[in-house]
Amino acid sequence: MPEFTPLASLAGGMLIGLAAVVLMLLNGRIAGISGITASLLSVSRAVPDRGWRLAFVAGLILAPLGLAQVEGAPAMTVAGSPAIMALAGFLVGFGTVLGNGCTSGHGICGIARLSPRSVAATGVFMAAGIATVFVVRHLLAGG
Repeated sequence: MPEFTPLASLAGGMLIGLAAVVLMLLNGRIAGISGITASLLSVSRAVPDRGWRLAFVAGLILAPLGLAQVEGAPAMTVAGSPAIMALAGFLVGFGTVLGNGCTSGHGICGIARLSPRSVAATGVFMAAGIATVFVVRHLLAGG
């Protein structure tokens, strides 16, 4: 791990939690990114509350871009192939549909509401992530 940033991580987690609480207080809605995005992309039904959903997703995109303008973009390297990353993105999207939610909806909001279903889903997310990293780094990489 090249750089451990506990204070920045704590601040980021607090902001995510604050955003989830504010959305619940103001709109009575769960801050589940997959559900918010899926309803925006739905062509089969009208979405009456499209405005706040668009603002939420725009904030997810524009906030890091704005921060990069202020502080400069961090140096990043992506070692994966574009095809593998596209497949991984598809599988994550499929998993959120299959699990009726994503890490934000289940892991942040669901656990905060003491939802047994969300606790179970988050456990499965974590176990699958740990297993995937183990397989990719230790079994497929040859060592």
